[in-house]
Amino acid sequence: MAALHEAAGDLHKAGGIDKVTMRRFDLLCLTRVEELSARQIQALRHRTGVSQSVFARVLNVRPGLVSQWERGERKPSGPSLKLLSLIKSKGIQAVT
Repeated sequence: MAALHEAAGDLHKAGGIDKVTMRRFDLLCLTRVEELSARQIQALRHRTGVSQSVFARVLNVRPGLVSQWERGERKPSGPSLKLLSLIKSKGIQAVT
């Protein structure tokens, strides 16, 4: 996807793609943000192989908040949800 985006950017610079089309293409390339259940968040953290404390530090939240997400007491939103979506689709190295 990154290679396609780079090619589209080059076409835009060369005048082959107009600004509106490039904006639409940019939107298509964004990582989709989706709601995650408590079980999905816990599975994601386990898949990354880190503790709640380390996961919290990567997400820039309190460790207790990660615990609340994993127990289903609270739900991530905003930037935290975006970071979780990035980790899910691209791995934890995408946000570290």
